[in-house]
Amino acid sequence: MRKTRRYPVSGPNSLWHIYQTVPFFKVVKNFIVIQAARYTPFLGMKNWMYRTFLRMKIGEKCSFALMVMPDIMFPEKISVGRNTVIGYNTTILAHEYLIKEYRLGEVVIGDEVMIGANTTILPGVEIGDGAVISAGTLVHKDVPPGAFVGGNPMRLIYTKEEKEKRLETPAE
Repeated sequence: MRKTRRYPVSGPNSLWHIYQTVPFFKVVKNFIVIQAARYTPFLGMKNWMYRTFLRMKIGEKCSFALMVMPDIMFPEKISVGRNTVIGYNTTILAHEYLIKEYRLGEVVIGDEVMIGANTTILPGVEIGDGAVISAGTLVHKDVPPGAFVGGNPMRLIYTKEEKEKRLETPAE
């Protein structure tokens, strides 16, 4: 179950209320920083930009591939653990603007997580330490530590215990 907070709106859809929910110049600054970081090949610089200008919580030796798109409105709601790899063109959302409401939620990505390319992570989810997310996955609920998940919608492929058992079993 995703952990998001709901904010009802009246009148036009919630995206029309955007600058009542987040300051215009914050969005402009975030856009500039995110676009620069998306093309920056230097991992340390990218992490520094995210920590310094977007107030994201980024662990040591975290690797954001080219074109990763953190939330432009609320990047400070994203935390990524140490030694985690986030694949090419992944989108990490901390907000969702709907017709009658918008929702905000923290995104917590644990230590040593591997996220495949073109994954979309929705607001309010937690990805446990050591989890592996297959490329192209829509992460719409929490991922247990050590699990291997994939698909759209996401499904559990195997648990940490099943993964450990596979590693112990000799190949035939």
